[in-house]
Amino acid sequence: MGDDNHRYVQFERTANSKYEVRNVRGGSISVGSGADTDFTPVELLLAAIGTCSAIDVDIVTSRRAEPTEFRATVSGDKLRDTEQGNRLENLAVEFTIHFPEGEDGDKAREALPRAVKMSHDRLCTVSRTVELGTPVTTTLFD
Repeated sequence: MGDDNHRYVQFERTANSKYEVRNVRGGSISVGSGADTDFTPVELLLAAIGTCSAIDVDIVTSRRAEPTEFRATVSGDKLRDTEQGNRLENLAVEFTIHFPEGEDGDKAREALPRAVKMSHDRLCTVSRTVELGTPVTTTLFD
């Protein structure tokens, strides 16, 4: 696959409503319907939105100071809509990020709001894709 812009994962069914997802680097994750501890597809979407922004923010701020705390909660309300189909609304990423006292920590704190805004407005591919409403095609192969 010579295209550096093309991204994909593959998955295989391991049991009823349970799948093993693999990436091109050999990583894997179990995904299920929520009947056990496996992540559901909706939870993975929330995780993708949050961690995509977290990576952007971490890269910018960690150049100035290593955070003493870096966590987030990503949430949304699931709607079951008979007209438009099931979806999430009210998506929110809430960061809690702290840096040590001192000049480097001050620099990181100063950069933090701009890094969060840049990630949301421009850098995070996942949240930008969701917000722009990119169409998804589905194909069935024999």
